[in-house]
Amino acid sequence: MTRSRADPGQAGADNLPGGAAMIRVRLDALLDDRGMTLTELSDRVGVTVVNLSILKNGRARAIRFSTLARLCEALGCQPGDLLGYQQ
Repeated sequence: MTRSRADPGQAGADNLPGGAAMIRVRLDALLDDRGMTLTELSDRVGVTVVNLSILKNGRARAIRFSTLARLCEALGCQPGDLLGYQQ
């Protein structure tokens, strides 16, 4: 039997209270700490300014590990410095 998206037994952010909104992105603080602009970060990691802005403003629903790794390399941080869980 396959599960539908409405199946309450399905795992994923859609079934959590608050869903993905519980994950906070600290991109603004990291950029400020490093004196870097979103445009400069975009050039370094090869992600558009629009997509970085979506991430920065907490509107992203997902991030690829490869993108996360490039962001961490460019910002000199760990994934936990960039992303946090808010209860």
